[in-house]
Amino acid sequence: MGTKGAVGMLRVKLGDALKVAMKSNNRRAVSTLRLILAALKERDIAHRTQGADEEGVGEEEILKLLQSMIKQRRDSIDAYNKGGRKELAEGEAEEIEIINEFLPEQMSDVAVENAVREIISLSEASSIKDMGQVMGLLREKFAGRMDFGKASAIVKEKLT
Repeated sequence: MGTKGAVGMLRVKLGDALKVAMKSNNRRAVSTLRLILAALKERDIAHRTQGADEEGVGEEEILKLLQSMIKQRRDSIDAYNKGGRKELAEGEAEEIEIINEFLPEQMSDVAVENAVREIISLSEASSIKDMGQVMGLLREKFAGRMDFGKASAIVKEKLT
C-alpha cells in the first residue's frame, strides 16, 4: 500500500475522531477537528486548481498542516500568557493535545540535533547559504516527526 492508502487512512482517522467527539459531546475536540478538516479541504481545493489529481493533498502535506496548526497555537499560548488570559492559553493547549494525536511520535531534541548533523554532513553544507538546502532535506526525510523551528535554529548555529 503506497502513499495513497496512508493518505486515506489519515483522512479516515480524522473523520472517525470527529464522529467520536460529536457522540461524546466533546466540544473542544469537535471544533478542533472541524478546523483541521476545513483547512484540509481548502488545501485540497488549492491542490486541484493547480492541475493536480482529484485525490487531494498527500500525507506529507497533511502532516505539515497539522504542525502549522500546532505552531499557531503555541504562538497564541505565548500571547495569551503575556496578556494574563490563562483560560484561553489552556484552551489552546487542549487543542494542541488533540492535534498531536494525529502526528507520528515527535523526535527528541537529541535526535533532531543528530539528524541535522547527518544531513549537513551528507549534503556537504558549509555555510549559511546552504541552509535552505539542508532544511529542504530535513523536511523531506522527517516530515511530521520533527519540530522544524528547533531544527532551523540548530542548522543556523552549525552553519554560522
